[in-house]
Order: sequence, then structure tokens, then C-alpha cells
Amino acid sequence: MPHHLRFIMVGGFLGAGKTTTLARLARRYMDQGLKVGIVTNDQAADLVDTKSLRSQGFDVGEVAGACFCCRFNDLISTIDSIGRDQAPDVILAEPVGSCTDLVATVIQPLKQLYQTRFEIAPYGVILKPSQGRKILKNEPGTGFSPKAAYILQKQLEEADLILINRIDELKPSELQELQTLLDEQYPRTPRLAISAKTGQGFDAYFEFLDQVGDFGRRVLEIDYDSYAEGEAELGWLNSSVQVTAPTEFKLDDLLLDLIRGLKERLVKDGLEVAHLKLIGLSPAAFGVANLVSRDLPPELSLASHASTRNVDLVVNARVACDPVQLGKHVEETIREICALRQASPEFGAVQMFRPGRPQPTHRMTAAGTV
Repeated sequence: MPHHLRFIMVGGFLGAGKTTTLARLARRYMDQGLKVGIVTNDQAADLVDTKSLRSQGFDVGEVAGACFCCRFNDLISTIDSIGRDQAPDVILAEPVGSCTDLVATVIQPLKQLYQTRFEIAPYGVILKPSQGRKILKNEPGTGFSPKAAYILQKQLEEADLILINRIDELKPSELQELQTLLDEQYPRTPRLAISAKTGQGFDAYFEFLDQVGDFGRRVLEIDYDSYAEGEAELGWLNSSVQVTAPTEFKLDDLLLDLIRGLKERLVKDGLEVAHLKLIGLSPAAFGVANLVSRDLPPELSLASHASTRNVDLVVNARVACDPVQLGKHVEETIREICALRQASPEFGAVQMFRPGRPQPTHRMTAAGTV
């Protein structure tokens, strides 16, 4: 085991592909014989990401209630708990997708307060092409206000590496347009084109991550009022639902029908989707469906290939609207799609809110020396 615990954080806006990227990284490091721990993060408990990664067999801890920056001590204690049984060689961390200023509030505190414990890998930030292109071009009709777009721009500004994701879905001209925009706006930041889904470009990403050096030094000048207002525009919902039907139904079809139905309702109301995630856990299998933009079709990111009469659903929705309105859309969609299968939904815990103002535990205004 190396002297230092390797800490790899992967940032990016909501729906950028962070969880899929983390799972691919984790498998690669485990294939090399390294022990890996993953830390997920959200403004509320009951995360699709956590359940999905655990269902894939990974050792996962969760920091809930706010971003890593505001729960820094929880991040440390979660890493400690992962290492209690079997000390990991690598920690993979996924911050909340609507957060930025993570160099000053997470990476630099780790470097300056725990310098003998952690070795910090280059901080990669994933760009989601569908929204990234609109925001980088400052186009109207992105679905997000300038203050929400400000968060994505600041995420890219503090990155050691920008990762253009979903290149398996991009035309060469679209990729070139993104490259040109990044050249103009972030000329000093290296970048790679990847597909978290297919693994394209990941050999180069692993090579970049293997560098040892003084990374995470781009401490931002940031307006916390704009940052807080941008976050607060998003309605967040985490909901648990038990679905029971008299006859078996295909789990994957249910998940896709739910996402499609919800998308239809939100688009009809002119609402921009930051991210919808839905996991269905049946006694023998699980599936995950996603929607990362109203401009893209829903997708089954992890297929269950299972039929069942009972499923536990967890919905994570991040939409630019009032959370109560979002909750109504989610509940009505679930009831409507379940009725088509004569299934009965039983609604359990639900959390609906707008994220509060970030209050970092630590904020290092200058990068420390190594």
C-alpha cells in the first residue's frame, strides 16, 4: 500500500456523467489489485448513485445534507469508516453537481490539514455537451439563468483537466466546436474527450490521473451571492416508492416509461432538467434510468433484464422549478404509469427543497506549497 492515500475527485455539473465515470475508474483500479473506496455526496439522503454503486459491488460511503465543502468533517469521517475494515489505496469522490469552489474548500484543506495522509490526483471536471455548449456560447434558451450557468463556468475554471464526455454521441463538428470554445475560454487547461459509457479516451485519462504533482491549485475568485442564487434556482427531490403489481412486469420498461412520462410533463411546462435519476431494486436485480437534458432522450444506463411484481423505486430529480411543483409532477407520473400495469405505488420518504447557501467548513484563499 502506498504511503499516501490517493484522493481522486471527479467534478462536473448535474448529469455530466460523474457516477458512470467513477464506476469505470473503480473497476480499473480494482483490476490493478488496488483497494478502492467511493464517497458520494448530495444535498439530501437516499441517493440513486449510492444504491447503484453498491449494487455493482463497490465499497461506498455517503456524505448527505450538503456538499463536501460544507460537510468537510463528514467527508473525513466517511473516508475513515471506509478504511476501517480494509484500508483503501484509492478514494474516489463525487461532489454535488451544483457545487463549485472545491479547490479552496476541499482539495486545499486536504492538502494543508492532512498533507501526510493524502496524495491529491489531478482534479478532473466533466463537461456535459448538451448544456455546456449552450452555456459556453452564452445562448438564450439554455433553461438556466446566468447565475446557474455561472456555477458550471466556475467548475471548469478551477479544473486541472476538463473532460468532454459523451463523445460516442457527438459528431466530429460538434466536438470541434466544443474544443474551440474551450480554447477561447480556458486556454491554459488541458482537456480530454471521453465516453464514460464506452470507455473511449479512458486510457489517456488514467495516464493523466497517474501523475504525481502539485494539483488542485486553482483557487477561485468567486461571488458567493451569485453561486448561492444559482444553486437555489434548482428544485431538488429525493423520493422512495414501493410498487406492487398482481402480475409480473418488465422492470426496465417501467423505469423508462416513468422517465419519459416525467420528461413529457416537465417539457410541457417549459422546465429545464438538470438531472433525473431513477433506480428500481427488485429482489433479484436492479436497473437505472437517466435523463440529463430535455434535449436528449431518456436512457437506461444500467439494464436489469428482469421481470418482477415488486420493486423499490428511488427517484432523484434536479429541475429548475419550485420543488413542490416538481413533487407534484413526480407523484402524478408514478401513479399514471403504475396504473397502466394495475400496479399500486406506496409513497415513502420524500424530500423536496432548494439548496441553501453554501457555508464551507474551511476555505483556503491561497494554495499551499507541497
